[in-house]
Amino acid sequence: MSQHHATIRWANGGSDFLGGRYARAHTWSFDGGLTVPASSSPSVVPAPLSDPAGVDPEEAFVAALSSCHMLTFLHVARRAGFAIERYEDAAVGDMAKNERGVPFVKVVTLNPRITYGGDKRPSTEALAKLHHDAHEQCFIAQSVKTEVVVNDPGPTG
Repeated sequence: MSQHHATIRWANGGSDFLGGRYARAHTWSFDGGLTVPASSSPSVVPAPLSDPAGVDPEEAFVAALSSCHMLTFLHVARRAGFAIERYEDAAVGDMAKNERGVPFVKVVTLNPRITYGGDKRPSTEALAKLHHDAHEQCFIAQSVKTEVVVNDPGPTG
């Protein structure tokens, strides 16, 4: 099987690390050469110690689930003969505390809006099966215990 790499870099800029007054801004670098500014979520560590402009791990988790579901959905839809012209998802991750009181991303709700090309549109049942199959085949969804909910109003276009 394949391996996937990310390099995370942070350095203390001379701030009060032991006192907890240090910047959480850092970078994520990926094997394709892209480097992304990252930070803790401002909802966890208020600015200025976090950088609201950076991607936080919770956002990245939601985006990874959404992206994987989309890519897998496109694959299963194509195999089922549905032409997809556009796919947009306003995914939302909801935090909660687990049984030990530790915060976690309890539910990720996907809200895809899919525009179909051609004449073929999935029925409500076929659409549910496409999303089910996408979820079952999505590498990221199969790697986590977070509940993933899909709210898809049906075909457009």
